[in-house]
Amino acid sequence: MPAKRTSKPPAFGEDLPPAVLERVADRFKMLGDTTRLTLVNALHAEGELCVGDLVEKLDISYGAVSKQLALLRSHGLVAKRRDGTRIYYRINDPSLSDLCDAVCKNIREDWERWGRNLEQDLTR
Repeated sequence: MPAKRTSKPPAFGEDLPPAVLERVADRFKMLGDTTRLTLVNALHAEGELCVGDLVEKLDISYGAVSKQLALLRSHGLVAKRRDGTRIYYRINDPSLSDLCDAVCKNIREDWERWGRNLEQDLTR
């Protein structure tokens, strides 16, 4: 009989075992590709889309969309459901939205600071 899990997995910033760090790195690698990140962003904005909708909305080839969705799905980041002949994709990992929101918020704040600094430099 397998051992029962009695505690939560360690949090980031704690002493993480190499296997956990590899999984974290793998998750970031999945988000490190512009096409995959574009797909995740569209799914975050729309909730659920089929491949054809993603192709049309993002102007990315059908093959590229399918390939990247398959990768995201194999890593558990998106899920699919069939409705007749169409397959719809949605974000499967709720932490993706929080992570992307946090990164985008930070970038917006950086751009705002950069703009203020540029304005100050131009008026000197």
